[in-house]
Amino acid sequence: MKIYKIAVIPGDGTGPEVIREGIKVLDAAAAKHGFKLEKTFFDYGGERYLKTGKTVEDKDIADLKKYAAIFLGAIGHPDVKPGILETGVLLKLRFALDQYINLRPVKLYNEKFCPLKDKTPADIDFVVVRENSEGLYKGMGEFRDQGTPNEVATQVSYNTRRGVERCLRYAFEFTRRRNKARKLTLCGKTNVLTYAWDLWQRTFNEIAKEYPDVKTDYAHVDATTMWFVKNPEWFDVIVTDNMFGDIITDLGAMIQGGMGIAAGGNINPHGVSMFEPIGGSSPKYTGKNVINPLAAICAGGMMLENLGEPKAAKMVEEAVIGLVKTKINSLAAGQMGYFTSQVGDLVVEALT
Repeated sequence: MKIYKIAVIPGDGTGPEVIREGIKVLDAAAAKHGFKLEKTFFDYGGERYLKTGKTVEDKDIADLKKYAAIFLGAIGHPDVKPGILETGVLLKLRFALDQYINLRPVKLYNEKFCPLKDKTPADIDFVVVRENSEGLYKGMGEFRDQGTPNEVATQVSYNTRRGVERCLRYAFEFTRRRNKARKLTLCGKTNVLTYAWDLWQRTFNEIAKEYPDVKTDYAHVDATTMWFVKNPEWFDVIVTDNMFGDIITDLGAMIQGGMGIAAGGNINPHGVSMFEPIGGSSPKYTGKNVINPLAAICAGGMMLENLGEPKAAKMVEEAVIGLVKTKINSLAAGQMGYFTSQVGDLVVEALT
């Protein structure tokens, strides 16, 4: 029997609750397909930081490199100053493990949960490929004359040819493999951010010549947000930088039904990747057994795909789709018609 070693980081708030249901589904799917997930749990998050003052250290990164993948619940604690956990855990993991792609499927499973008028699952089915290791999130910048009337704060969007090119190549290859419309849209702001986006556009145009089977186009980020709402059916795969990707994927989550169904992967194509629901720790729902675990379950499905178990991944997604179409009253926490643990059980029952 094939065994995959998985690092599990339940994290903060409702993270442990959704991870519990995700593991329940993953184990059931693995059993049906003849493999096993060997899980090791790590306590990185707010409670650990409050007790020890530690986030993620270099030795922790070395430990995590021994695993086939990471399954993450959520990071964010109300008693920890904003920025500490995000930088010390999430960004540390992404950067240190060189997870240079953030992959966000945006797929509507049931039109009744879509806030857009007259849009169906056929209209909302695209993927955002977000560069995940550079840009504004690099943390480069400075204050000058801090605390004075003349204060200046600069935040640098740091883009390298190597970083841009590897993201774009991943996007072109992904578009080809996806084999849907075979259309790749570059989302940027070339008319204003003339240095960074000149690099992105030039590199995009050069690589496009190697993929004559992939249609390409360009959209400014502000226009992209408009078309997500007006004409989401125009999109197949979108590639963009770190900041713009962060923004447009939250809008994508809303048009696919909300954070309760939105899953993502932080991908290192040649190393350890990490999969998570994108909705955050939702501390106000902690311990109430009402949070929607479907995003975590879908993230688990993405992890199975990445591990090389596409049949098990498809089984998980189809079970979720069936549940969302037939039994769930709402994708919002506390309004599903079922408790968190019951939703996990229903997905397990639907695995066929």
